[in-house]
Amino acid sequence: MIPRPHEIAVVFNVADIGRTERFYRDTLGLDVSRQEGAEPFWLIADLIPGTQLIFFQSDDVRPGNTPIVVFDLKAGGIDDLITALAEQGVTIVTPVSEAPGGWSADFLDPDGNMLAFWQRAEVPKSLKG
Repeated sequence: MIPRPHEIAVVFNVADIGRTERFYRDTLGLDVSRQEGAEPFWLIADLIPGTQLIFFQSDDVRPGNTPIVVFDLKAGGIDDLITALAEQGVTIVTPVSEAPGGWSADFLDPDGNMLAFWQRAEVPKSLKG
C-alpha cells in the first residue's frame, strides 16, 4: 500500500531569515518559532493543526523556486512512495535524501510545479515487509 500524506507544510527559501522572521511575526502576527539544525536557524509558523509555514535561508532565492508544498508522511514509507511515483512516470527532481529531522524527496506535478514529501527520521523509510 502506498502511504498517503495527512499534513502539509509550505516551505519558503528566503534571502534574509531575520527579515522574514520579523515580517511574519510582527507584520502578519504569526507565532513564529526558531528551530536549530540549519544555519543560521530556520523558522516554523504553525497555522491550523496539520498546516505549517517553514522558512530556510538560501543563497538561491528566485521567483519560481519557492514556495514548495511539502506533504508529511506520518507513518513513513517515503522510499515506497517515490518508487511508485517514478514507476507512474512522475519526474523525480531530488531522490529521497536527508533533510532536517528526517527524509525528503522533490517531484513535479504535470504542470511542472515542485512538490515534496517529508517524513520524520524515526519512522521507517519503507513499509514493505
